[in-house]
Amino acid sequence: MTKVSTIQRGGSRFYVDGETQEKVPGVTSVVGMLPKPFLTYWAAKLTAELAVDSIDFVSQMATRDRAGAVDYLKGASRRYTKTRADIGSDAHDLFERMIRGEALPRRVHPDLEPYRVNFAEFLDVVQPELIRAEDVAWSDTHKYAGSFDALLRVKDDDGEPVTVITDWKTGKATYPDVALQMAAYGFADRLISPDGFSEPMPHIDSAAVLHITPDQWAFKPVRFDKEVFHHFLTLRKTFDWDREVSKTVLGKPFASGGGELVTGTQRRR
Repeated sequence: MTKVSTIQRGGSRFYVDGETQEKVPGVTSVVGMLPKPFLTYWAAKLTAELAVDSIDFVSQMATRDRAGAVDYLKGASRRYTKTRADIGSDAHDLFERMIRGEALPRRVHPDLEPYRVNFAEFLDVVQPELIRAEDVAWSDTHKYAGSFDALLRVKDDDGEPVTVITDWKTGKATYPDVALQMAAYGFADRLISPDGFSEPMPHIDSAAVLHITPDQWAFKPVRFDKEVFHHFLTLRKTFDWDREVSKTVLGKPFASGGGELVTGTQRRR
């Protein structure tokens, strides 16, 4: 039995083996090594829109507390991301309960009701059979782990059952890096259930993402092969460089100059 827990270190999530205390980075933290230059422009746009849309409020705040006004504006993207993350987490919890066939409360929160309706339609149309949900995929070979949303059995175009590793996405769009996530999960060595039971990774035929928003849903195939997995492994090495190796490559200077000379007498004072 191997209970797995998670911790946050330096802005990254790590999975910890409760028996051996081995710590490995999470899949999403590894994928986070991809450069995302568009986020700079997105955050700047969000801050600018907030400043323009609430210019009177910000002006009054700045008169009383300039630092507070600055913090309010620079926190725009963080607050938006947290709000979206909270909704996404609640939606994921709802989806898991629904696909497991659990009874839901009589009244779902209004923010989640559109997600419930669309997920219910997905279940009705696709008729997926749940194999596993929210288990940890652990790679002993490459030292990473991550929790995937579901392992499903669905019928292909010929009506034959196939095993599909699946991720739910509730954002505005789906992005190519979801393929890196799916490959990392699917090519891991073993699955670990919430109660700590470990078993070899079963055969997986393909990957898919369910993109679900309040307005629509789409069940999309995701490329799932060794080439994509090798790109993930490149990021896994980059993660080690960023978090460990990069901190060891610069030594103390052989010589230096400039600045004010500090004499031995001054240091002893």
